[in-house]
Amino acid sequence: MTPNGAAIRAFRRKSGMSLRRLAHLIDRDPGYLSHVERDLQGAGVETLRRIAEELDVPMNAITREKPRDQD
Repeated sequence: MTPNGAAIRAFRRKSGMSLRRLAHLIDRDPGYLSHVERDLQGAGVETLRRIAEELDVPMNAITREKPRDQD
């Protein structure tokens, strides 16, 4: 899956959460998360699942893939 960094950042900011806080909650380095948000680095499925869970959004809201029923 390919992360949508802009969407992750937008949801994170909307929730009022700092980058450092989200990084801590998903057990990742803030620098890594910053790279993901700027689309400089990918993220694994488990990391994306954890981000979506902490931001309380569906995973497809923070990825570039379309849901399978929309192919």
